[in-house]
Amino acid sequence: MFNLLSIPETIQGPCAWYGPQMEASREWIEYLSPTEIAEIDFASQRLVKADRDIASIRSSDFPLPTLGPRLRRILDDVLNGRGFALLRGLPVEHWSKQQSATAFFGLGTHLGSARSQNAQCHVLGHVFDLGMSSRDPNVRIYQTSERQGYHTDSCDVVGLLCLHTAKVGGLSSLVSSVTIYNEMRGQRPDLVSVLFEPIETDRRGEMTEGQKPYFEIPVFNWHAGLLSTIYQRKYINSARRFLGRALTPQQEEALDLFDGLCNDPRLNLAMEFLPGDVQLVHNHTLLHDRTAFEDWPEPERKRHLLRLWLAPPAARPLPPVFAQRYGSITPGERGGVNLQGAKPIAPLD
Repeated sequence: MFNLLSIPETIQGPCAWYGPQMEASREWIEYLSPTEIAEIDFASQRLVKADRDIASIRSSDFPLPTLGPRLRRILDDVLNGRGFALLRGLPVEHWSKQQSATAFFGLGTHLGSARSQNAQCHVLGHVFDLGMSSRDPNVRIYQTSERQGYHTDSCDVVGLLCLHTAKVGGLSSLVSSVTIYNEMRGQRPDLVSVLFEPIETDRRGEMTEGQKPYFEIPVFNWHAGLLSTIYQRKYINSARRFLGRALTPQQEEALDLFDGLCNDPRLNLAMEFLPGDVQLVHNHTLLHDRTAFEDWPEPERKRHLLRLWLAPPAARPLPPVFAQRYGSITPGERGGVNLQGAKPIAPLD
């Protein structure tokens, strides 16, 4: 059993926030200026005209003399502060899908290296309802219209660009995993200890040769004086199919308390995406969720987000156990679905 004496009873800092206070502050919304938008527009138009392969774009190909320094400050807030930011104002309604994707990927190159998000080595993801169901053990929930449940992605920072919103629903929600730890430690320290022990999580069919179909990383990880969290309850549950055993009663109780705190309106923050919004989320200190949604019948109006999984060179140290999921724990080179020798692809559909 993990020794709680090695970790503070309460973790202080800007990442330990509560939703209502964060909602009231609105300091996390970063409005892009006309000059910054013009820089993005110019850089992306030039690359579109050259028919540049999006996956090959580097920061040197996407100069942002005004916005670049601001992006570095925003990234520092994401990695070392509150853990998230919302950039508002990209004119996606006036851009082609190719320009929107180029602009988003170009922005991402100033934040970190793009990591593969699936077994097809897609470094640009599409969050879109494909009419699938998470009851299929090889389907990931972002491919459905279902509620995702609070979870982390397998990268340091996830970026989302909203192209189209749903007819109803599809709201984004965030909660601090550091605040969840603080609350659990105060209420049930015995259950906190359970979440510092390894627990199996389903890879949902996306693994390389020689890997188990699940990884075994604790929900809570204390390393180098930092708390890092990795979590997806539905995939923890579905991993039982490989093991022939259920979760223990203590594990069930600990995970239920964790989920209950995620869903507590005292803790979480809901936000609406607008077309042109870019959300950045630090997976090690936050969990994110999306409500279920009803989509538009017209294909061109359907809810559609672009996604990046990013590995910033200035990211925090991670414990060795994360290599099971991240492939490496070297900042700037870790995260994603690791496929040795595969060529990165940035599909437009």
